[in-house]
Amino acid sequence: QVQLVESGGGLVQAVASLRLSCAASRRAFSAYVMGWFRQAPGKEREFVAAISKSGGKTYYADSVKSRFTISRDNAKNTVYLQMNSLKPEDTAVYYCAADRSPRAILSTAERLYDFWGQGTQVTVSS
Repeated sequence: QVQLVESGGGLVQAVASLRLSCAASRRAFSAYVMGWFRQAPGKEREFVAAISKSGGKTYYADSVKSRFTISRDNAKNTVYLQMNSLKPEDTAVYYCAADRSPRAILSTAERLYDFWGQGTQVTVSS
């Protein structure tokens, strides 16, 4: 079991930047593929980005590619999402998630993630 706690959300204007953090409770953090998802009002939760256990590989949704960067610090048990050039359509609750399976695939499917944080709200005004 691992607890995930997101932070860093807030209200910003379009084209601003935010960095989200997700702190994990377990020292075995490096054994998890980590992902970020988001859910906008009235919409289903969607994949944003994922990062491999070592941090050497990343994968992004097309909608955020070149604007968002996922990274991790295994020594701090933390995964980050740097969000630049924010748009009003990025407004959502952002969740981090952990995949504990031994596979090395960076999955975009939320059903393959085992643990979830409570989410942090990001609101981008135009």
